[in-house]
Amino acid sequence: MQKLKYLDYWLLVPYLVLSLFGIVMVYSASADIGSQNGGSPGSYLVKQAIYVLLGMVIVTFMFKMNLRKLRDKTILKYAGYLALAALLLLLVRGQTINGAAGWFRLGPIGIQPAEFVKFYLIVWLANAIDQRQDELMENGWWVTMLRPVIICAGIVGLIFLQPDLGGATINGAIIFVMLLASGFNWHRAVAFFGGAFLLVVAVIFPLVVKVSELGFAKNVYQLQRIVAFINPFKHSQTVGQQLVNSYYALSNGGVFGVGWGNSIQKTGYLPEPNTDFIMAILAEELGLITALGVITLLFLIIVRTVLVGIRSSSAYESLICYGAATYLTVQTLFNLGGVLGMLPITGVTFPFISYGGSSTWTLALVMGVILNISARQKHYRATR
Repeated sequence: MQKLKYLDYWLLVPYLVLSLFGIVMVYSASADIGSQNGGSPGSYLVKQAIYVLLGMVIVTFMFKMNLRKLRDKTILKYAGYLALAALLLLLVRGQTINGAAGWFRLGPIGIQPAEFVKFYLIVWLANAIDQRQDELMENGWWVTMLRPVIICAGIVGLIFLQPDLGGATINGAIIFVMLLASGFNWHRAVAFFGGAFLLVVAVIFPLVVKVSELGFAKNVYQLQRIVAFINPFKHSQTVGQQLVNSYYALSNGGVFGVGWGNSIQKTGYLPEPNTDFIMAILAEELGLITALGVITLLFLIIVRTVLVGIRSSSAYESLICYGAATYLTVQTLFNLGGVLGMLPITGVTFPFISYGGSSTWTLALVMGVILNISARQKHYRATR
Protein backbone atom coordinates (compact mmCIF):
# COMPACT_ATOMS: atom_id res chain seq x y z
CA MET A 1 0.00 0.00 0.00
CA GLN A 2 2.91 2.34 0.74
CA LYS A 3 3.92 2.24 -2.94
CA LEU A 4 0.51 3.52 -4.06
CA LYS A 5 1.41 6.91 -2.57
CA TYR A 6 4.01 7.30 -5.28
CA LEU A 7 1.96 6.34 -8.33
CA ASP A 8 2.98 8.35 -11.41
CA TYR A 9 -0.36 9.59 -12.73
CA TRP A 10 1.34 11.17 -15.76
CA LEU A 11 1.98 7.59 -16.87
CA LEU A 12 -1.02 5.78 -15.38
CA VAL A 13 -3.84 8.04 -16.58
CA PRO A 14 -2.81 8.13 -20.28
CA TYR A 15 -2.31 4.34 -20.16
CA LEU A 16 -5.81 3.76 -18.76
CA VAL A 17 -7.46 6.24 -21.13
CA LEU A 18 -5.76 4.79 -24.21
CA SER A 19 -6.44 1.18 -23.19
CA LEU A 20 -10.14 1.78 -22.50
CA PHE A 21 -10.52 3.90 -25.63
CA GLY A 22 -8.81 1.09 -27.54
CA ILE A 23 -11.59 -1.30 -26.49
CA VAL A 24 -14.17 1.13 -27.88
CA MET A 25 -12.32 1.51 -31.19
CA VAL A 26 -11.70 -2.23 -31.55
CA TYR A 27 -15.46 -2.79 -31.25
CA SER A 28 -16.24 -0.14 -33.86
CA ALA A 29 -13.53 -1.33 -36.26
CA SER A 30 -14.27 -5.05 -35.90
CA ALA A 31 -18.07 -5.32 -35.70
CA ASP A 32 -18.43 -5.82 -39.45
CA ILE A 33 -15.60 -8.32 -39.87
CA GLY A 34 -16.85 -10.21 -36.82
CA SER A 35 -20.21 -10.68 -38.56
CA GLN A 36 -18.60 -11.45 -41.93
CA ASN A 37 -16.52 -14.21 -40.32
CA GLY A 38 -19.65 -15.89 -39.02
CA GLY A 39 -19.30 -14.68 -35.46
CA SER A 40 -20.85 -12.00 -33.29
CA PRO A 41 -20.30 -8.28 -33.95
CA GLY A 42 -19.02 -8.07 -30.38
CA SER A 43 -16.64 -11.04 -30.51
CA TYR A 44 -13.50 -8.91 -30.85
CA LEU A 45 -14.85 -6.49 -28.23
CA VAL A 46 -15.14 -9.26 -25.63
CA LYS A 47 -11.65 -10.58 -26.38
CA GLN A 48 -10.03 -7.15 -26.28
CA ALA A 49 -11.80 -6.28 -23.03
CA ILE A 50 -10.41 -9.49 -21.50
CA TYR A 51 -6.92 -8.72 -22.86
CA VAL A 52 -7.01 -5.22 -21.35
CA LEU A 53 -8.32 -6.42 -17.97
CA LEU A 54 -5.59 -9.06 -17.79
CA GLY A 55 -3.14 -6.36 -18.86
CA MET A 56 -4.18 -4.22 -15.90
CA VAL A 57 -3.58 -7.19 -13.61
CA ILE A 58 -0.09 -7.51 -15.14
CA VAL A 59 0.57 -3.79 -14.62
CA THR A 60 -0.45 -4.10 -10.97
CA PHE A 61 1.76 -7.15 -10.45
CA MET A 62 4.80 -5.56 -12.11
CA PHE A 63 4.23 -2.32 -10.18
CA LYS A 64 4.22 -4.09 -6.82
CA MET A 65 7.03 -6.58 -7.43
CA ASN A 66 10.61 -6.16 -6.27
CA LEU A 67 12.64 -5.21 -9.35
CA ARG A 68 15.49 -7.41 -8.13
CA LYS A 69 13.47 -10.40 -9.29
CA LEU A 70 13.83 -9.18 -12.88
CA ARG A 71 17.60 -9.42 -12.43
CA ASP A 72 17.61 -12.97 -11.09
CA LYS A 73 20.11 -14.93 -13.20
CA THR A 74 18.05 -18.10 -13.18
CA ILE A 75 14.86 -16.34 -14.29
CA LEU A 76 16.67 -14.44 -17.05
CA LYS A 77 18.45 -17.58 -18.24
CA TYR A 78 15.38 -19.78 -18.51
CA ALA A 79 13.26 -16.95 -19.94
CA GLY A 80 15.95 -16.58 -22.62
CA TYR A 81 15.89 -20.31 -23.37
CA LEU A 82 12.09 -20.18 -23.64
CA ALA A 83 12.20 -17.19 -26.01
CA LEU A 84 14.85 -18.88 -28.17
CA ALA A 85 12.91 -22.16 -28.29
CA ALA A 86 9.70 -20.34 -29.22
CA LEU A 87 11.36 -18.41 -32.04
CA LEU A 88 12.99 -21.57 -33.41
CA LEU A 89 9.73 -23.53 -33.21
CA LEU A 90 7.93 -20.78 -35.09
CA LEU A 91 10.11 -21.45 -38.13
CA VAL A 92 8.64 -24.96 -38.46
CA ARG A 93 5.28 -24.84 -36.64
CA GLY A 94 4.24 -21.19 -36.63
CA GLN A 95 0.83 -20.09 -37.87
CA THR A 96 1.21 -17.83 -40.90
CA ILE A 97 -0.74 -14.56 -40.83
CA ASN A 98 -0.09 -11.82 -43.42
CA GLY A 99 2.95 -13.60 -44.79
CA ALA A 100 4.76 -14.16 -41.46
CA ALA A 101 4.78 -17.40 -39.45
CA GLY A 102 4.87 -15.49 -36.18
CA TRP A 103 1.98 -16.96 -34.15
CA PHE A 104 1.20 -19.99 -32.04
CA ARG A 105 -2.48 -20.84 -31.86
CA LEU A 106 -3.65 -21.69 -28.32
CA GLY A 107 -7.36 -22.29 -28.68
CA PRO A 108 -9.03 -18.96 -29.50
CA ILE A 109 -5.86 -16.98 -28.73
CA GLY A 110 -2.88 -16.33 -30.99
CA ILE A 111 0.41 -15.86 -29.13
CA GLN A 112 3.11 -13.79 -30.86
CA PRO A 113 6.49 -14.49 -29.22
CA ALA A 114 8.22 -11.55 -30.98
CA GLU A 115 6.07 -9.19 -28.90
CA PHE A 116 7.17 -10.67 -25.57
CA VAL A 117 10.79 -10.75 -26.78
CA LYS A 118 10.69 -6.93 -26.82
CA PHE A 119 10.17 -6.87 -23.06
CA TYR A 120 12.70 -9.64 -22.45
CA LEU A 121 15.39 -7.87 -24.46
CA ILE A 122 14.79 -4.63 -22.56
CA VAL A 123 15.24 -6.16 -19.09
CA TRP A 124 17.96 -8.65 -20.09
CA LEU A 125 20.10 -6.14 -21.97
CA ALA A 126 19.70 -3.49 -19.26
CA ASN A 127 20.99 -6.02 -16.72
CA ALA A 128 23.82 -7.20 -19.00
CA ILE A 129 25.03 -3.63 -19.59
CA ASP A 130 24.73 -2.61 -15.94
CA GLN A 131 26.76 -5.62 -14.76
CA ARG A 132 29.55 -4.72 -17.19
CA GLN A 133 30.03 -1.07 -16.15
CA ASP A 134 33.50 -1.65 -14.71
CA GLU A 135 34.57 -3.81 -17.67
CA LEU A 136 33.43 -1.11 -20.09
CA MET A 137 35.84 1.32 -18.46
CA GLU A 138 38.73 -1.16 -18.37
CA ASN A 139 38.44 -3.22 -21.56
CA GLY A 140 36.58 -1.00 -23.99
CA TRP A 141 33.12 -1.27 -25.52
CA TRP A 142 33.54 -3.97 -28.18
CA VAL A 143 35.48 -6.42 -26.00
CA THR A 144 32.96 -6.08 -23.19
CA MET A 145 29.74 -6.06 -25.22
CA LEU A 146 30.57 -8.51 -28.01
CA ARG A 147 28.74 -11.47 -26.43
CA PRO A 148 25.48 -9.55 -25.71
CA VAL A 149 25.61 -8.10 -29.24
CA ILE A 150 25.91 -11.56 -30.78
CA ILE A 151 23.01 -12.89 -28.67
CA CYS A 152 20.82 -9.92 -29.61
CA ALA A 153 21.70 -10.27 -33.29
CA GLY A 154 20.76 -13.95 -33.19
CA ILE A 155 17.35 -13.19 -31.65
CA VAL A 156 16.59 -10.44 -34.15
CA GLY A 157 17.74 -12.70 -36.98
CA LEU A 158 15.26 -15.41 -35.94
CA ILE A 159 12.42 -12.87 -35.94
CA PHE A 160 13.49 -11.63 -39.37
CA LEU A 161 13.41 -15.19 -40.74
CA GLN A 162 9.68 -15.62 -39.94
CA PRO A 163 9.74 -13.20 -41.92
CA ASP A 164 8.66 -10.39 -39.59
CA LEU A 165 10.43 -7.27 -40.80
CA GLY A 166 8.48 -4.95 -38.48
CA GLY A 167 9.14 -7.02 -35.35
CA ALA A 168 12.81 -7.47 -36.25
CA THR A 169 13.27 -3.74 -36.85
CA ILE A 170 11.56 -2.69 -33.60
CA ASN A 171 13.59 -5.17 -31.55
CA GLY A 172 16.71 -4.04 -33.41
CA ALA A 173 15.96 -0.39 -32.62
CA ILE A 174 15.48 -1.20 -28.92
CA ILE A 175 18.84 -2.97 -28.86
CA PHE A 176 20.60 -0.21 -30.77
CA VAL A 177 19.40 2.62 -28.51
CA MET A 178 20.24 0.70 -25.34
CA LEU A 179 23.71 -0.15 -26.66
CA LEU A 180 24.18 3.48 -27.65
CA ALA A 181 23.22 4.52 -24.10
CA SER A 182 25.82 2.08 -22.74
CA GLY A 183 28.64 4.13 -24.20
CA PHE A 184 28.83 3.19 -27.88
CA ASN A 185 30.51 5.87 -29.98
CA TRP A 186 27.74 8.14 -31.33
CA HIS A 187 29.86 9.15 -34.35
CA ARG A 188 29.83 5.52 -35.46
CA ALA A 189 26.09 5.37 -34.78
CA VAL A 190 25.48 8.36 -37.07
CA ALA A 191 27.68 6.79 -39.75
CA PHE A 192 25.78 3.50 -39.42
CA PHE A 193 22.36 5.12 -39.76
CA GLY A 194 23.53 7.35 -42.61
CA GLY A 195 24.97 4.40 -44.49
CA ALA A 196 21.84 2.31 -43.93
CA PHE A 197 19.60 5.15 -45.15
CA LEU A 198 21.66 5.67 -48.29
CA LEU A 199 21.65 1.91 -48.95
CA VAL A 200 17.85 1.78 -48.73
CA VAL A 201 17.22 4.90 -50.84
CA ALA A 202 19.93 4.44 -53.45
CA VAL A 203 20.03 0.64 -53.81
CA ILE A 204 17.19 -1.33 -52.23
CA PHE A 205 14.17 0.72 -53.33
CA PRO A 206 15.33 1.08 -56.97
CA LEU A 207 16.07 -2.64 -57.03
CA VAL A 208 12.61 -3.49 -55.69
CA VAL A 209 10.99 -1.22 -58.28
CA LYS A 210 12.89 -3.02 -61.04
CA VAL A 211 11.97 -6.43 -59.61
CA SER A 212 8.29 -5.44 -59.48
CA GLU A 213 8.37 -4.19 -63.07
CA LEU A 214 9.73 -7.57 -64.18
CA GLY A 215 6.91 -9.34 -62.30
CA PHE A 216 9.11 -11.20 -59.80
CA ALA A 217 7.58 -9.72 -56.63
CA LYS A 218 4.07 -11.12 -56.88
CA ASN A 219 4.82 -14.24 -54.82
CA VAL A 220 7.03 -12.57 -52.18
CA TYR A 221 4.83 -10.94 -49.54
CA GLN A 222 7.49 -8.62 -48.06
CA LEU A 223 8.47 -7.35 -51.52
CA GLN A 224 4.81 -6.76 -52.32
CA ARG A 225 4.52 -4.42 -49.36
CA ILE A 226 7.44 -2.32 -50.63
CA VAL A 227 5.95 -2.29 -54.13
CA ALA A 228 2.65 -1.08 -52.65
CA PHE A 229 4.47 1.68 -50.75
CA ILE A 230 6.28 2.94 -53.86
CA ASN A 231 3.21 3.10 -56.12
CA PRO A 232 -0.02 2.12 -54.28
CA PHE A 233 -2.50 3.43 -56.85
CA LYS A 234 -0.87 1.45 -59.66
CA HIS A 235 -1.59 -1.70 -57.62
CA SER A 236 -4.86 -0.52 -56.00
CA GLN A 237 -6.68 -3.78 -56.79
CA THR A 238 -3.93 -6.00 -55.40
CA VAL A 239 -1.02 -5.23 -53.06
CA GLY A 240 -1.79 -1.49 -52.88
CA GLN A 241 -5.36 -2.03 -51.67
CA GLN A 242 -4.61 -1.45 -47.98
CA LEU A 243 -2.78 1.82 -48.45
CA VAL A 244 -5.22 3.23 -51.02
CA ASN A 245 -8.20 2.50 -48.77
CA SER A 246 -6.31 3.96 -45.83
CA TYR A 247 -6.01 7.18 -47.82
CA TYR A 248 -9.75 7.09 -48.50
CA ALA A 249 -10.48 6.61 -44.79
CA LEU A 250 -8.30 9.58 -43.83
CA SER A 251 -9.88 11.72 -46.54
CA ASN A 252 -13.41 10.77 -45.51
CA GLY A 253 -12.75 11.63 -41.87
CA GLY A 254 -11.36 15.10 -42.34
CA VAL A 255 -11.00 17.19 -39.19
CA PHE A 256 -14.00 15.99 -37.17
CA GLY A 257 -14.86 12.59 -38.67
CA VAL A 258 -18.06 11.00 -39.95
CA GLY A 259 -19.15 9.80 -36.50
CA TRP A 260 -18.32 6.79 -34.35
CA GLY A 261 -19.40 3.55 -36.02
CA ASN A 262 -19.99 5.19 -39.42
CA SER A 263 -16.78 4.20 -41.20
CA ILE A 264 -17.20 3.03 -44.79
CA GLN A 265 -13.74 1.54 -45.18
CA LYS A 266 -14.14 -0.94 -42.30
CA THR A 267 -17.03 -2.69 -44.07
CA GLY A 268 -14.74 -4.77 -46.25
CA TYR A 269 -12.67 -2.25 -48.18
CA LEU A 270 -9.77 -1.89 -45.72
CA PRO A 271 -8.14 -5.13 -44.54
CA GLU A 272 -7.01 -5.36 -40.88
CA PRO A 273 -9.22 -2.45 -39.72
CA ASN A 274 -8.97 -3.52 -36.07
CA THR A 275 -5.20 -4.11 -35.96
CA ASP A 276 -2.68 -2.55 -38.36
CA PHE A 277 -5.07 0.10 -39.72
CA ILE A 278 -7.19 0.94 -36.70
CA MET A 279 -5.83 4.51 -36.72
CA ALA A 280 -7.21 4.97 -40.24
CA ILE A 281 -10.65 3.90 -38.99
CA LEU A 282 -10.29 6.13 -35.92
CA ALA A 283 -9.41 9.11 -38.13
CA GLU A 284 -12.33 8.37 -40.48
CA GLU A 285 -14.89 8.11 -37.70
CA LEU A 286 -13.62 10.63 -35.15
CA GLY A 287 -11.44 12.87 -37.30
CA LEU A 288 -7.99 14.38 -37.19
CA ILE A 289 -8.66 16.07 -33.83
CA THR A 290 -9.24 12.79 -32.00
CA ALA A 291 -6.33 11.08 -33.77
CA LEU A 292 -4.02 13.89 -32.64
CA GLY A 293 -5.40 13.56 -29.10
CA VAL A 294 -4.53 9.85 -29.05
CA ILE A 295 -1.04 10.54 -30.39
CA THR A 296 -0.56 13.29 -27.77
CA LEU A 297 -1.42 10.92 -24.91
CA LEU A 298 1.02 8.35 -26.27
CA PHE A 299 3.66 11.07 -26.68
CA LEU A 300 3.11 12.02 -23.03
CA ILE A 301 3.81 8.43 -21.94
CA ILE A 302 6.99 8.34 -24.05
CA VAL A 303 8.30 11.69 -22.77
CA ARG A 304 7.49 10.79 -19.18
CA THR A 305 9.29 7.45 -19.58
CA VAL A 306 12.40 9.22 -20.87
CA LEU A 307 12.28 11.70 -17.98
CA VAL A 308 12.02 8.85 -15.47
CA GLY A 309 15.10 7.33 -17.10
CA ILE A 310 17.06 10.59 -17.01
CA ARG A 311 16.25 11.21 -13.35
CA SER A 312 17.17 7.72 -12.20
CA SER A 313 20.45 7.24 -10.37
CA SER A 314 20.53 3.59 -11.45
CA ALA A 315 22.02 2.74 -14.85
CA TYR A 316 19.85 -0.39 -14.94
CA GLU A 317 16.62 1.54 -14.43
CA SER A 318 17.63 4.25 -16.90
CA LEU A 319 18.39 1.68 -19.59
CA ILE A 320 15.00 0.01 -19.09
CA CYS A 321 13.29 3.39 -19.54
CA TYR A 322 15.25 4.19 -22.71
CA GLY A 323 14.47 0.76 -24.14
CA ALA A 324 10.77 1.12 -23.32
CA ALA A 325 10.59 4.62 -24.83
CA THR A 326 12.27 3.34 -27.99
CA TYR A 327 9.81 0.45 -28.21
CA LEU A 328 6.80 2.78 -27.97
CA THR A 329 8.27 5.41 -30.30
CA VAL A 330 9.40 3.12 -33.11
CA GLN A 331 6.24 1.00 -33.04
CA THR A 332 4.08 4.14 -33.18
CA LEU A 333 6.10 5.61 -36.06
CA PHE A 334 6.01 2.35 -38.02
CA ASN A 335 2.25 2.00 -37.63
CA LEU A 336 1.46 5.62 -38.46
CA GLY A 337 4.03 5.58 -41.27
CA GLY A 338 2.24 2.62 -42.86
CA VAL A 339 -1.21 4.19 -42.42
CA LEU A 340 -0.06 7.51 -43.93
CA GLY A 341 2.00 5.92 -46.72
CA MET A 342 5.24 7.41 -45.42
CA LEU A 343 6.76 3.96 -44.72
CA PRO A 344 6.15 0.48 -46.12
CA ILE A 345 3.45 -1.45 -44.28
CA THR A 346 5.20 -3.61 -41.69
CA GLY A 347 2.22 -5.19 -39.93
CA VAL A 348 2.83 -3.66 -36.50
CA THR A 349 -0.02 -2.58 -34.25
CA PHE A 350 -0.66 0.85 -32.78
CA PRO A 351 0.19 0.81 -29.04
CA PHE A 352 -2.79 0.48 -26.68
CA ILE A 353 -5.41 1.00 -29.43
CA SER A 354 -5.05 -1.98 -31.79
CA TYR A 355 -6.60 -5.38 -31.13
CA GLY A 356 -4.30 -8.13 -29.86
CA GLY A 357 -3.44 -10.02 -26.69
CA SER A 358 0.33 -10.35 -27.13
CA SER A 359 0.77 -6.64 -27.83
CA THR A 360 -1.55 -5.60 -24.98
CA TRP A 361 0.22 -7.81 -22.44
CA THR A 362 3.72 -6.79 -23.55
CA LEU A 363 2.77 -3.13 -23.19
CA ALA A 364 1.36 -3.94 -19.75
CA LEU A 365 4.64 -5.53 -18.69
CA VAL A 366 6.54 -2.45 -19.82
CA MET A 367 4.13 0.03 -18.21
CA GLY A 368 4.17 -1.86 -14.91
CA VAL A 369 7.95 -1.77 -14.72
CA ILE A 370 8.14 1.95 -15.63
CA LEU A 371 5.52 2.78 -12.99
CA ASN A 372 7.57 0.72 -10.53
CA ILE A 373 10.76 2.61 -11.34
CA SER A 374 8.99 5.97 -11.09
CA ALA A 375 7.51 5.06 -7.69
CA ARG A 376 10.95 4.02 -6.41
CA GLN A 377 12.34 7.38 -7.50
CA LYS A 378 9.53 9.31 -5.78
CA HIS A 379 9.95 7.29 -2.61
CA TYR A 380 13.69 7.92 -2.61
CA ARG A 381 13.23 11.69 -3.03
CA ALA A 382 10.53 11.78 -0.34
CA THR A 383 12.63 9.94 2.25
CA ARG A 384 15.99 11.47 1.44
